[in-house]
Amino acid sequence: MDIRKIVHSDPEILGGVLVFVGTRVPVKTLYDYLEAGDSLDEFLDDFPGVTREQAVAALELGREMTEAHAAAA
Repeated sequence: MDIRKIVHSDPEILGGVLVFVGTRVPVKTLYDYLEAGDSLDEFLDDFPGVTREQAVAALELGREMTEAHAAAA
């Protein structure tokens, strides 16, 4: 998985907030949707610039980081 194709941070885009590549959609927005009980499809419908592959990969990255942190603890 090439993170550079999924998310990036640029000080010129929303002050450096982590966004999906090719968009101004913060990754946090995906987590906010899911936390609120909305589905991945609802998120993708509301933010058509984000691909399903990007969204799923961002979730997988989050899982991998969580697992790595748990293993280190």
